[in-house]
Amino acid sequence: MGFNLLKAAQERFMTDRVITNSIRMLRFLNNEMTQKQLAEAIGVTRQTVMAIEANKYSPSLEVAFKISEVFSLPLEEVFQYKEVE
Repeated sequence: MGFNLLKAAQERFMTDRVITNSIRMLRFLNNEMTQKQLAEAIGVTRQTVMAIEANKYSPSLEVAFKISEVFSLPLEEVFQYKEVE
């Protein structure tokens, strides 16, 4: 049974998946927060926020949690891990 479970998990995660996010919308809904303001709140550069927001860069787990904390939302409401369509 353990082998079948492992095989099922491997097959599930072998599909192409991508991390997306709702940061731009959340910034807008949070008094139109700028990328610079978010960057300062989480301790990164504005360019890093811009790259994360544009899905060109996946944040470290620590940065992802910090972003979630800024918006007072669970991680999965800020970031999504889904199959490429």
